[in-house]
Amino acid sequence: MTRIISALSEVSANYDALFVDLWGCLHNGVHALPEAVAALQAYRRAGGVVILVTNSPRPRAGVEDQIRTQFGVPDDCWDAVATSGDSARVAMFTGVIGTKVWFMGDAERDAGFFDVPALLDDPLTIERVPLDEAEGIACCGPFDALADPDVNRPEFLLAKTRGLKLLCANPDIVVDRGEVREWCAGALARLYTEMGGESLYFGKPHPPIYDLARRRLAALGHEIPDRSILAIGDGIHTDVAGAMGEDLDSLFITGGLAATDTRTTGQPDPRALEDFLAREQRMPTFSMGHLR
Repeated sequence: MTRIISALSEVSANYDALFVDLWGCLHNGVHALPEAVAALQAYRRAGGVVILVTNSPRPRAGVEDQIRTQFGVPDDCWDAVATSGDSARVAMFTGVIGTKVWFMGDAERDAGFFDVPALLDDPLTIERVPLDEAEGIACCGPFDALADPDVNRPEFLLAKTRGLKLLCANPDIVVDRGEVREWCAGALARLYTEMGGESLYFGKPHPPIYDLARRRLAALGHEIPDRSILAIGDGIHTDVAGAMGEDLDSLFITGGLAATDTRTTGQPDPRALEDFLAREQRMPTFSMGHLR
């Protein structure tokens, strides 16, 4: 049974590091959430380390710039960032989907995805080509975030027939940008898999991004055991499932993607939360309405 708490400070002294989700937890796609910022600032003042672990397909530098300038997240509430985009880029530049790729996403916003990762000594040369010339698909997201993923069926049928692998740089299915729900790359990868194609995932809940987050901790000079790390986020299939798979304690933020299912108004309704977790077959260590 998950324990409903009212503030991070109730349990934070038991953990030396936090792996914190961004969208729906620290910001809502429009602006930073003040109570979440304050909670992380207080945690860091007490000596804790905060790694922001996000399923953004952007490289780390792009995410850092975005949360500072676009969302107003202050630097003093986090120590480092691990993105699914960085994990996926490393895989792409080592050839997991070939060297000629068809790109799905926002060409301007996701341009940094094709920057060579600094940690690779001998990266391959990646060429963006039309689908009928591609050896694989690099998917950062839909061309239209509001369009049903089914609009991609014709292209996916061709790709599946040709045996192309789809590299998914963001396993999230949806995000809420303010009051508007948008589709993410994970929805496209799910569709491609359902159609018989092969999708490769590099963000939460899959292991590569947690390995990257631990490397971010080590680069800061911290060797922290898993029992002293708390994963925080609003995705039951990403943040909570990933934490369970990595044997990490988790704090489920119910007022994000699952707000309706958990009847969260300030705090989740205990019975609705229990029913929701039973349906999803997930069990976070702790739950609360919003990070504070």
